[in-house]
Amino acid sequence: MDTEKTALVLGATGGVGGAIAAALLGKGWTVRGLARNMEAARRSGASRIEWVGGDAMNRADVMRAAQGVSTIVHAVNPPGYKNWGKLVLPMIDNTIAAARTVGARVVLPGTVYNFDPARTPVLSETSPQNPKSHKGRIRVELEARLERAAPEVESLILRAGDFFGPGARSSWFTQAMVAQGKPVRRIVNVARGPGHTWAYLPDLAEAFALLLEHPENLRPFERVQFEGVYDGSGTIMIEAIERQVGRKLPVHRFPWWAMNLVAPFGGFPREAAEISDVWRHPMRMDNTRLVELLGAEPRTPLDTAMHESLVAMGCMEDGPAPFAGPNLTLSH
Repeated sequence: MDTEKTALVLGATGGVGGAIAAALLGKGWTVRGLARNMEAARRSGASRIEWVGGDAMNRADVMRAAQGVSTIVHAVNPPGYKNWGKLVLPMIDNTIAAARTVGARVVLPGTVYNFDPARTPVLSETSPQNPKSHKGRIRVELEARLERAAPEVESLILRAGDFFGPGARSSWFTQAMVAQGKPVRRIVNVARGPGHTWAYLPDLAEAFALLLEHPENLRPFERVQFEGVYDGSGTIMIEAIERQVGRKLPVHRFPWWAMNLVAPFGGFPREAAEISDVWRHPMRMDNTRLVELLGAEPRTPLDTAMHESLVAMGCMEDGPAPFAGPNLTLSH
């Protein structure tokens, strides 16, 4: 086994972790996955992943699974996204401890919740992290622990916007904007203004894999931004959906007012209300460092990406729809 191209993926049964695992497998890596439920993991269809039973909350499990790897992808979240305050930081501590023991690099999908969108319209590797939400403060501390561990433990953070595309199950696109499993009849516009950033998950996963192909080019602690699809007008994603469906669709506003109203009772409304400013203010990723490292950001034409997304969600009625407009061209 080539330990230089062997990765442990924590969260390989999830959307982001699964996509990164698939991209690494496509480049000849050996991928090991840690799973609480081995039967469910094997049923996931990722037959080329070497599954190991264990829990990311158990340091001994992570240590055992990390033996012989050069990279640990930390794409794991608490079950059901609950108990963030109690579980997220102990899990990254376990990952750092395992990486220190085996000499591996930690790879982390970064979020925008670390920032105040009203004060940071363009995110770069040096942007000040001043979160407004509880989840954002936890993410800041998570990244700070990686930074403090460097250079003894090397790490890579690749930050992106909201996910869409095959495998992006827990996303605003799949859970709010478009209803899964049936033809698209309407669109829910989650944005409260123009200027939102989206990441097509297969492109993001490819960027992770390409960055790891040349680890010698990475700094001991590396933060990189993935530009993705910047919806500067607030209508680019809506129009892309309509081109696939072949007609104009009713567009409804997401009920942010209701989230704010019932937020005191907890649950999803509280989570949504806490991060609502991300949808109110424009935020764009500065991918200068990513382009410096790769030459260009992986970029699937938007119409192709949208078609693949809707097919994966079971939303296309009659197979491929004719493209009613040109593909969007985005600059690096």
